[in-house]
Amino acid sequence: MTASIIDGKKIAAELAEQITRDAAELKAAGAAPRLVAIQVGENPASKIYTNMQARQCESVGIEYDLRNLSDETTQDQLLAEIETLNSDPSVSGMILQMPLPDQIDSRAVQTAIAPGKDVEGMGATNMGHLFYGGKGCAPCTAVAAVELLKRTCDDLGGKEAVIVGHSEIVGKPIAMMLLQSLRESPTVTVCHVATQDLAFHTRRADVLFVAAGVSQAKWRGASARAKKTGEPLVVPDLSPLISADMIKPGAIVIDVAINRIPKGFDENGQPLKNDKGRIATKTVGDVDFDGAMEIASAITPVPGGVGPLTVMMLLKNTVTCAQAISS
Repeated sequence: MTASIIDGKKIAAELAEQITRDAAELKAAGAAPRLVAIQVGENPASKIYTNMQARQCESVGIEYDLRNLSDETTQDQLLAEIETLNSDPSVSGMILQMPLPDQIDSRAVQTAIAPGKDVEGMGATNMGHLFYGGKGCAPCTAVAAVELLKRTCDDLGGKEAVIVGHSEIVGKPIAMMLLQSLRESPTVTVCHVATQDLAFHTRRADVLFVAAGVSQAKWRGASARAKKTGEPLVVPDLSPLISADMIKPGAIVIDVAINRIPKGFDENGQPLKNDKGRIATKTVGDVDFDGAMEIASAITPVPGGVGPLTVMMLLKNTVTCAQAISS
């Protein structure tokens, strides 16, 4: 058996066409969708994301506004900025760029965003809607992962679904989405890195979601320890969390994780460098992709699977919020 590839890029392109049409209709009606991103302080990694957001918004006809605030911004000042945007009818949605400075409670300010403009679906109200199966925006990565599953399998009733990872932005929301139907939901098991005998659970899965980010966490931890102590880097085991023998034959595998780890190591155990003298990295998921290709029936690649669709779900949520505001 050779698994089919679940092409997130292709599905994202299809979704982009619909978003573009919807955005054009809203603009023609005088209700152009507008996404405001709030960046507190300077963060090179976050800048990459905001640049990407700006390009993607432009490509589908959504206005994009980046608000850059000082890293000395207090929580009260940020809350005041959010309240101003909540009251602005021209703003369809808001997104907070992470991380926020230490003086700011990210959960408190996230919850301050009006539910109707919470395009990330991270506020308590939208999380509650997700639990009860009501309307509202849900976390974009979780929505993208479930959408890829639905594009691959339209009959989940009675199947065993296992989720590895229980974060608020991926694992928990996925579980709630899968349980929405009274008669057509799979049986859902939620695991995590501390689950005893993880393989016991994953080998039962007809559908396997993996969103733990273990390899990257190990690499960052080892790098941080070496930097702090000044001792030589001790390379951790960076092999995938889910090996081929942990997958049920014929399973559908949705690998959500994005791990950026070194491409390799030299004879002294040090990471290889690129031509700019920086550590040469590669992007991998939590699943042994090559091994899974011989076992699973379908699998998402990393990159090119959940990631591209996550961005589109953010834009879709923005349009959905704009439609609700204009109605």
